[in-house]
Amino acid sequence: MTGRFGRAVVLGLLVLFSLSPLYSALVVASRDNADLARATPPLLPGGHLLEHVGELVERVDLAQAMVNSALIASAVAVANAVFCTVAGFAFARLRFRGREALFAVVLASAMVPTQLGIVPVFMVVDALGWYDTFAAAIVPGLVSAFGVFWMRQACLEAVCEELVDAARVDGCSLARVYWHVALPAVRGPAAVLAMLSFATSWNEFSWPLVALDPNDTPTAQVVLSRLAGGYYTDYPLVLTGVLVSVVPVLLLFVLFARKVVAVLARGAAETGR
Repeated sequence: MTGRFGRAVVLGLLVLFSLSPLYSALVVASRDNADLARATPPLLPGGHLLEHVGELVERVDLAQAMVNSALIASAVAVANAVFCTVAGFAFARLRFRGREALFAVVLASAMVPTQLGIVPVFMVVDALGWYDTFAAAIVPGLVSAFGVFWMRQACLEAVCEELVDAARVDGCSLARVYWHVALPAVRGPAAVLAMLSFATSWNEFSWPLVALDPNDTPTAQVVLSRLAGGYYTDYPLVLTGVLVSVVPVLLLFVLFARKVVAVLARGAAETGR
């Protein structure tokens, strides 16, 4: 009982620590500026949240921006799940010349900060005539070095090399081996990668700000940045936008939470062995 109680206390503290930023945002979003200007900051939510949501809808086109973000993030998530799984399967179970060197290049690319690639990637996007289009926001994120590494490890653990060899001996093409052997074995890690890619693309700010016209209705993060501009920042309105924009990511995590925990627990068990 002491061990269970101690674990419950530790987990409870971790939950409170994790939810404290969301709770603070809720408190600020539901108060007005007069409450925030007091010497003692409020600790409980107020009654202005719906009022601020209505004002937010009038100030910016957040609904269209969230639709744009959802379309971009969904395309990036599906593409990463597919392309990274293909690359991970190739690096894990296919034999070809230069495999290790090419994989080292992929890992090395993960060490390069994303900001260093904004200028050359923008030059390519502009040369292709993709500026201010969904292609400019989607194509650079179709595959990631982390996703390739993640799916390679998943294929090494879940895809049996003997089964791949047996399928090839039976006459299966590489596409059929991938579709019928590899993909069913790594559906869990691929789903987790899709969720992580969706959340990363949804929260992306710098690249959509560069690749999309900020005067139009770009992604949700770019639209929300307008609320913090100028000489005066309305913090309750800004935090209201933050709460609204974080809802899709929270819903996605709730839907995939059991799958995420199962995949991470299985990975921890394999590491422990």
